[in-house]
Amino acid sequence: MPNELRALTGARTMRALAHPLRIKLLELVTLRGPLTASQCAPLVGESPSSCSFHLRQLAKYGYLEEAPTGVGRNRPWQATAVGHHWEPDENSTVAARAASEALAEQFRERSEELYREYLAAADRFEPAWSTSAMDASANLYLTPAELAQMSDDLMTLWQKYLDRVAAPSRRPDGARLVHLRAQGFPRADDLEAEAPTSPETTPNKENDDA
Repeated sequence: MPNELRALTGARTMRALAHPLRIKLLELVTLRGPLTASQCAPLVGESPSSCSFHLRQLAKYGYLEEAPTGVGRNRPWQATAVGHHWEPDENSTVAARAASEALAEQFRERSEELYREYLAAADRFEPAWSTSAMDASANLYLTPAELAQMSDDLMTLWQKYLDRVAAPSRRPDGARLVHLRAQGFPRADDLEAEAPTSPETTPNKENDDA
């Protein structure tokens, strides 16, 4: 599995992943693969036939590929990239922008699900994890360039550890699988705050003279 992020561009490719089960399956194969449909089934609570269908769809759109370790009908799948990114711009089609938002929404929901699972199991982790786990937010005044730089800095920081996903031997003692997610966006209520106020009514000269 290449230690790099795959750029997603086409609307069909993004829509193919915008499905909660497919996100879980891709995550599972990336982190624990190669895996067959039968191995995935109990881990996601689905039947092997359902998993097989969705795994094939992920392969169709380039997210997975058959692992070379398969024998006969035993078909394990492996990820083609350690992760993905997509950045629609003003030149993207309407369909691509819609698919991008649908995919982002599915990943937001998956992040919330993982966070709820962590909270439910928090007391089962070693004490050090309770002090190192993050749940932070801030409201800052930034320019678009500063926000973009912050995003680039975070990605640079995260990429230092990506090789550990595909290479267990590079994981230090005590390392656990940690979920990270960051969001940064201009607040909609700031648009209301800067809306121009109605000009004061100018006194009517004729009324003043009356």
